[in-house]
Amino acid sequence: MEIDSLEQLRAHYPPAQGRALSKQLDHLDPHCIAFIGLSPFVVLATGGAGGQLDASPRGGAPGFVHVLDAHTLLLPDAKGNNRLDSFSNIAETGRAGLLFMIPGVDETLRVNGEASLSDDAALLAYFAGERNPPRLLMRLRVAEAYLHCAKALMRARLWDSTAQVERSVLPTMGRMIGDQTGSIGPLETQEQMLARYAQDL
Repeated sequence: MEIDSLEQLRAHYPPAQGRALSKQLDHLDPHCIAFIGLSPFVVLATGGAGGQLDASPRGGAPGFVHVLDAHTLLLPDAKGNNRLDSFSNIAETGRAGLLFMIPGVDETLRVNGEASLSDDAALLAYFAGERNPPRLLMRLRVAEAYLHCAKALMRARLWDSTAQVERSVLPTMGRMIGDQTGSIGPLETQEQMLARYAQDL
């Protein structure tokens, strides 16, 4: 049977209670701020007015997402493919979610809220020391912030070196995209791709 109502969904699960509810904050407390300061990787989740969805990986030096205050985060743009999927969604709906990760730590931090894009020089100045300073940034007004338990990353063994997969088990990115797009001509090797990417980090 297809589950298509909240009543049907809840019939399969007991109600959330205790810490699962009380841990949700409407601001960034010192623990959230410390977590963000150690995180070099975040997944940016957005949705557009037409129902299109996007989950985009973003990375940088630990703490690359700047905590402006207990209610505001600044996420700098970085050089990419110029599709602007995430930023287009934010421009349309003004909402975003962030999932912060720290290598070696199985817990994650989730932050959701109202999002806007800005080219304000005073805000961009926080990132002036970057090798490639951002053109724009996302400002997130925090509505929800909560630490997420370790179960998912424990199940995935994400940081377990014995669970890592050799890159060679997959074709090169050039080969895969060449097959998907039907492009002809010489394919970029993995080494060539990494060297090209290194120029834009």
